[in-house]
Amino acid sequence: MSEQYEYVPHRLLHRRVRDIASGVEGVLMAVINENVSDTGIERWMELAYIRNASGREFTTAVANVHPAYDQPQTARRRRDMGSA
Repeated sequence: MSEQYEYVPHRLLHRRVRDIASGVEGVLMAVINENVSDTGIERWMELAYIRNASGREFTTAVANVHPAYDQPQTARRRRDMGSA
């Protein structure tokens, strides 16, 4: 079996994301449509490659990738900034 894959465009490429399956956050480095079969029958799947804070990359299903938003400000912090 030869390696088969193709890069897929994604709106969150190079942005901070969260893998909802593991809860880990990182930067979405690539989305690749890969043949993940270890038999003669092809099975294609879109995998997201995420680089976490330590620099290691891991894969997850693209459906598990969501934007990682900043934590909302607390009421006390907003008060201290003079906006409340």
